[in-house]
Amino acid sequence: MTLERFFHEHPKAALAFSGGADSAYLLWAGLQAGAEVWPYFVKTPFQPRSELEDAYQLCDRLDADLIVLDRDILADETVTANPPDRCYHCKRWMFSKLKRYAASEGFSLLLDGTNASDDGGDRPGMRALAELEVRSPLRECGLTKDRIRALSKEAGLPTWDKPSYACLATRIPTGRAIVREDLEKVERGEAALSALGFRDFRLRLTAGGAKLQVLEEQFPLALERKRDILSALEADLSEITLDLRPRIPID
Repeated sequence: MTLERFFHEHPKAALAFSGGADSAYLLWAGLQAGAEVWPYFVKTPFQPRSELEDAYQLCDRLDADLIVLDRDILADETVTANPPDRCYHCKRWMFSKLKRYAASEGFSLLLDGTNASDDGGDRPGMRALAELEVRSPLRECGLTKDRIRALSKEAGLPTWDKPSYACLATRIPTGRAIVREDLEKVERGEAALSALGFRDFRLRLTAGGAKLQVLEEQFPLALERKRDILSALEADLSEITLDLRPRIPID
């Protein structure tokens, strides 16, 4: 199965769109195949403003109209309790609302950007997608993350080397209730760290503050900009530590 064949067989679909490498390439491929693919971004406190801005920019580039659904996931007590399978409850909440809205606009098929590198056995969110009958063409067509990046580069998409992004809720330890204030702290902190030159990092909350995880090649930057990091984060965080184990980009 190729993406071109998939879209010829399914010429009309709604797409859960994040603005990341996977959903960006899937949107491009659908439009290239002549399909009617509408991108939907579900805006919640779990997504930083920068991700929505990226989604808008990519859709403008592809001449696609981005539809933004503003929803308050913090109203769901199961999700905010932050259990070990939070991702399952979060995905089911978000995609249920997205599927219902897309159906009201005439879309019976909902797609997402899960790729063939994603391990279904270790991702509770993928169980929610299966239950809701969300299709994942990249995965179905055997396209891995590395292949998608290569094809995106060939297509001239600016997302070809964009780091994978996990929602802000992943920065909060399992079992610790998710509150808006903590999400905003992480968003402010990560925006400041990005401005200092950090890439593909995580700022994870701890009991006393936060732990910064960076790629091995960015340890020198962390030491060089130590004072700037403290200045950027200390208003929100009483304790800031650097994880001496290099970050492995898996989420």
